[in-house]
Amino acid sequence: MSKTNTSLNTMVTEFILLGLPHPPNLRMLLFLVFFIIYILTQLGNLLILLTVWADPKLHARPMYILLGVLSFLDMWLSSVIVPRLILNFTPASKAIPYGGCVAQLYSFHFLGCTQCFLYTLMAYDRYLAICQPLRYPVLMNGRLCTILVAGAWIGGSIHGSIETTLTFRLPYCGPNQVDYFFCDIPAVLRLACADTTVNELVTFVDIGVVAASCFMLILLSYANIVHAILKINTADGRRRAFSTCGSHLTVVTVYYVPCIFIYLRAGSKSPLDGAVAVFYTVVTPLLNPLIYTLRNQDVKSALKRITAGHWATNEDK
Repeated sequence: MSKTNTSLNTMVTEFILLGLPHPPNLRMLLFLVFFIIYILTQLGNLLILLTVWADPKLHARPMYILLGVLSFLDMWLSSVIVPRLILNFTPASKAIPYGGCVAQLYSFHFLGCTQCFLYTLMAYDRYLAICQPLRYPVLMNGRLCTILVAGAWIGGSIHGSIETTLTFRLPYCGPNQVDYFFCDIPAVLRLACADTTVNELVTFVDIGVVAASCFMLILLSYANIVHAILKINTADGRRRAFSTCGSHLTVVTVYYVPCIFIYLRAGSKSPLDGAVAVFYTVVTPLLNPLIYTLRNQDVKSALKRITAGHWATNEDK
């Protein structure tokens, strides 16, 4: 993309987020839908986070430490995107300050990349637990799990910093209308008053290829997991293993497929991008607590123990 640069006096100081296209008569309905989704997302993930923290049988196991971190990430990722999306269905101004756009883009890519790495760690954890059960306590202990999670956070921070710096080093001299519901790289780059070829290439490699590579590693892990599960002698053992892994694989698919669809198509202006992005920015954070609570027997058992303990305490009083 190439645009004629203008004087610094015309540089934009704010962006206008156009939001999701929608009929005016559905504005109130969409406001309520996304508001309810946001509240349920926060409550659901908070429930899982507190359950993992409160139950000794869960917070001592790497699998559930990773699940707790995922819930924490989902709460923040949803908070970065959904409140601004909800505002687009109200009479409030659709403007976001230049600095606010920078902060939103960084936060989204920092949290999103960290989540991407975390999903890969969760698949690796399940691979070790099922395919290397005797060596699992040594290969995936609490200390190593903490180091890997810290590495995911650091990697996400580096990624977010690189993408944000590259995006906003370009001049933006107008127009300032972002045809999207949040400040994301492809939508913002269309407004740059300079050539964006390098940015699009870096985005393709740093986001699209990395996300696709992580997704392939996850699928490879699960191919080995399925092979190991089929060797389990008892039907109950196979059912429990498939249930745990199925939850993770369902969430991963909903997250990665839309992400790869958007970022592997550098420079695309498809109207479908906004609708597809809703899945991994709004829907996935809501699905995580639902899927892990309804399909994970350990989490359901922990919730029952906590609830039983709560009622027992109240009765003693």
